[in-house]
Amino acid sequence: MARGFIEGGGGGNQSWARPVPVIGDATSARTRREDPAGWAMGESVVEALESVVGARRDIRRFRPDPVPTELLEAVLEAGHRAPSVGHSQPWRFIVVSDQATRDKAAHLADAARLAQADHLTEDRAARLLDLKLEGLREAPLGIVVACDRRTPALGVLGRATFPDADLWSCATAIENMWLTARAHGLGMGWVTLFDPADLADLFGLPEGVVTLGWLCLGWPDERPPEPGLQRAGWSTKTPLADVVLRERWSESAPARPVSHLRGPDEHRLVAATDDADDLLAPPDSLGVLDRALNRVVALGDRPIDGGTLVLASADHPVADLGVSPYAVSVTREVTEAAVAGTSMGAVAARTAGLDLRVVDAGVRGDDPVAGAIAARPRDPQGDLASADALTAADVDALLATGRDLGRRSAERGLVVLGEIGVGNTTVAAAVACALTGLDAVDAVGLGAGADAAILERKRAIVEAALARSAPSLTTAGSPADRAKAILAALGGPDLALLTGVVLGAVEGGAPVILDGLAGSLPGLLATRIEPAVQAHLIAGQRSRERAHAAVLRALGLEPLLTLRLRAGEGVGACLAASMLLQGLRMRRLAARTVE
Repeated sequence: MARGFIEGGGGGNQSWARPVPVIGDATSARTRREDPAGWAMGESVVEALESVVGARRDIRRFRPDPVPTELLEAVLEAGHRAPSVGHSQPWRFIVVSDQATRDKAAHLADAARLAQADHLTEDRAARLLDLKLEGLREAPLGIVVACDRRTPALGVLGRATFPDADLWSCATAIENMWLTARAHGLGMGWVTLFDPADLADLFGLPEGVVTLGWLCLGWPDERPPEPGLQRAGWSTKTPLADVVLRERWSESAPARPVSHLRGPDEHRLVAATDDADDLLAPPDSLGVLDRALNRVVALGDRPIDGGTLVLASADHPVADLGVSPYAVSVTREVTEAAVAGTSMGAVAARTAGLDLRVVDAGVRGDDPVAGAIAARPRDPQGDLASADALTAADVDALLATGRDLGRRSAERGLVVLGEIGVGNTTVAAAVACALTGLDAVDAVGLGAGADAAILERKRAIVEAALARSAPSLTTAGSPADRAKAILAALGGPDLALLTGVVLGAVEGGAPVILDGLAGSLPGLLATRIEPAVQAHLIAGQRSRERAHAAVLRALGLEPLLTLRLRAGEGVGACLAASMLLQGLRMRRLAARTVE
């Protein structure tokens, strides 16, 4: 024990033991001076720490097995022990286990991923879309890290000069959690593929509380020896010498990094991936198709070897305003050919091994098309520009009829969407604008056989329709109410019926294959009514219609085919369904590996 020596004071030569605090730091200056490295925890601890830091990975594939409560608590406690500016502890951890919430988050991430790919070069975009960047649906737990920034920066020691230090504190909490998870054998993936406002809305965060993304937590279904993006050739590890500067910034410092700007149940989804990994082929050897197959397999509780094309046909009064080069009578003629099995859509369905159900949802004429399922609106339709397309009562009735049809079609396997109708690209453009925020000039395309004059008329009509309907759409309540209001103001009976088909098919547990713009809007409308629908949707194709890409981005779906088709009738979706069915057969018959 260090001792002090005091002269005088009447006590003679005398020494006392140094007062040692009973709490806090018990060391003395002498001790620290004589042994400056005395605070070290020992070589074994250092080696263990190096191992954990070196083995930390951003995990994207997870097992569905539950995470024990005590391990979750250990991870959260590690985050709560992080350093924070002014001891403000601004972090908040939202633990998510609900499948529906994780599906909604996955939808947001899918949409953000496609939006980012749109800004990349073609090669870089393809490589981005090939990467698996998150495991939101598979991981049994999600932890959303939020930063409570409502205390003014001047009120927190250290934030007056660096106002964002509270965000840095939350980042250190994430690192603590990440390392703790790794030490316990858990996998963690940090997902930032979100518009922060969308993620905040999902959890109802108050003003002044912001997110740092979503942490996927679970037992890893991969054990990568090095960082995933490095292993995938996306980038390489920068040498330490290139990022360390001495004393000051200099021109020899490294250049700025190159900018590349351009669900199902988790048990079944993981099982589908497991099954595919057993094939005698590289993982994801079928690219985008493999991911779609995983989704199809994860959704089904029985093998899928077929499906049904639901072909909805309707005329639209907007066709009388000169938006199409074809006579209105063409709708009935094509519908009759579909019933006879000779239209393009009917033939595409038959050659793909699909059943066909043709629905007369409003074909002009006194009588329904013979042989078609009759599901016509009861009230007169409006022309969009001057009057609502449908009444609210007709929207509800068509949705209900579609639901029933979708549930029955789901029994056969895949449910494939198709539509017939002169003028329906104008209707689809108006609905797409209302759903995605596109302007008419960006959404309206030529359509089959149209010319410049028709294009201008279509744009003018869509602009008029959007202006007329804006007051009623802005006052719609929930997203579901707004979707129904859009159908009533701007849609058509075919879109309303197919939206119901999507909802019914999902209730029946079937994958739904979307077609072009008009054949994809029912999917987007259905997700606004029931967000869980998105996990069941597969984009069959991307058509020539200008608004179609925006609709697919909003859905977070990457199309299987990009053939610049102008055909409606579900032709593109049937081609995609044929690929899916072939892919499923390949998986059943291909050679498998053994451990």
